[in-house]
Amino acid sequence: MSLNRTLAAAIAAALPLAAPAETAITVYSSASPGSLNARTLAQGYGAANIPGYALVREDRTFDLKAGRTLLRIDDVPAFIDPTTVSFTSLTDPANTRVIEQNFEFDLTSTEKLLSRYLDRDITAEVPRGQGVETVTGTLVGAQGSLILKQPDGSVRILPQNSNVKLPSLPGGLISKPTLVWDVESARAGPQKARFSYQTGGMTWWTDYNLTYSEPRPGACKVDVAAWVTLVNQSGATFGDAKLKLIAGDVQRVQPQMEYMAKSAAMSAPAERSAGFQEKSFFEYHLYTLGRPTSLAQNSTKQIELFPAALNVGCEKSLVYYGQGYRGNYYGAPVTGRDAGATGNKKVDVYLSLKNTKENGLGVPLPAGKIRVSQLDPADKSLEFIGEDVIGHTPRDEMVSVKLGSSFDVVGERRQTDFHIDTSAKWMEEEIEVKVRNRKETEPVSVDVRETLYRWSNWTITKKTSDFVKDDARTIHFPVKIAPGAEAVVRYTVRYSW
Repeated sequence: MSLNRTLAAAIAAALPLAAPAETAITVYSSASPGSLNARTLAQGYGAANIPGYALVREDRTFDLKAGRTLLRIDDVPAFIDPTTVSFTSLTDPANTRVIEQNFEFDLTSTEKLLSRYLDRDITAEVPRGQGVETVTGTLVGAQGSLILKQPDGSVRILPQNSNVKLPSLPGGLISKPTLVWDVESARAGPQKARFSYQTGGMTWWTDYNLTYSEPRPGACKVDVAAWVTLVNQSGATFGDAKLKLIAGDVQRVQPQMEYMAKSAAMSAPAERSAGFQEKSFFEYHLYTLGRPTSLAQNSTKQIELFPAALNVGCEKSLVYYGQGYRGNYYGAPVTGRDAGATGNKKVDVYLSLKNTKENGLGVPLPAGKIRVSQLDPADKSLEFIGEDVIGHTPRDEMVSVKLGSSFDVVGERRQTDFHIDTSAKWMEEEIEVKVRNRKETEPVSVDVRETLYRWSNWTITKKTSDFVKDDARTIHFPVKIAPGAEAVVRYTVRYSW
């Protein structure tokens, strides 16, 4: 080995090893379930409008001087909340402190460069046919076209596509968003430090894929697969980051349309892949990914939230709400005769399941979109049959989603009689509801739902079948209808005030 190579090896051995950055990201989402999708975001939803944010923690080793050292980190996203930045020495916290910290985001652009050369001489090349014309003059305007003052006092207006030559790159401009710390240390040498910040441009939500089956008449099962969808439009790419997700409604004082998180490199990967581990955390739920992952800028990533739950018991139900949506609260009785009119004929299809361990599930379900498919036995393909959204759903609660409207079951609702006596302060309304089953071989059960919205004091005085009272304003009549048959429900309600 030559003397130079021996000397170089000795110097390298004496220097501190550059430890890889260790990054952890906790992502929070404030998106309404089902309000975002990857395609919309890819078309330019914009980081400013991403309804989520992240807390980033990064450990790095810095070589500090005795006294004051200026540290610059230029691989951070542009959308940091500067008020949340912190820097702490892990090696010598007692004798190391931050005197000043800055977030610089005055990035270089054509407009900013030209603005630094106002009232200074520049040279521009202007396309002229097959060649170019060189023009030199004093830059007096750069908004849109270039305006150059000539030595003789005349003014030339040059098009935007002119090729401008500048004498030098002016100071004060940076090419990347940069965090800057003025750090004071009692001793020189390498120190491991941790810095953290909140930033926007990142969010997450849950996508549930359910496969529906009917193993026997009157029974249904679903296989439940859950995927986390992560969106990174923060302006930075993160490699091998430790990832956590917070599920729950976390209160924030600052505006939620911030900008996202960042990540760098982490410690050595685990020996085998691991999924999310869930646990209660304060009044929320925390999901920690058991392996590092990378989040590229302007990307969407999906990660399995939990292993698929198979053969979860469910119930399919048909609901006819002939009134359509009606508000339940009024300041006075609704006395208009025509308020009972309706035109809705659709019978809606709902799928519900108990989120219990005994039913094959029993896990916290973060808010998200549920898509349901069914296997077509003819070619063994899954066909989409409906979707809906759910809010955060704890263990042992019911999940109910609307899949659509039945093709073969239709309803009809009409007002058959109406009486009112304003002096005695009462009114009576008679309603008739018909539900027809046009299926050839399959009987159906339908809940005929009615909202008694005219006033809070009511009594059912006549009825053709029993009903169930759901709440102070809502009742429903369960009916069973044979193939090709029709069920008729009639009732009279008396309101008083």
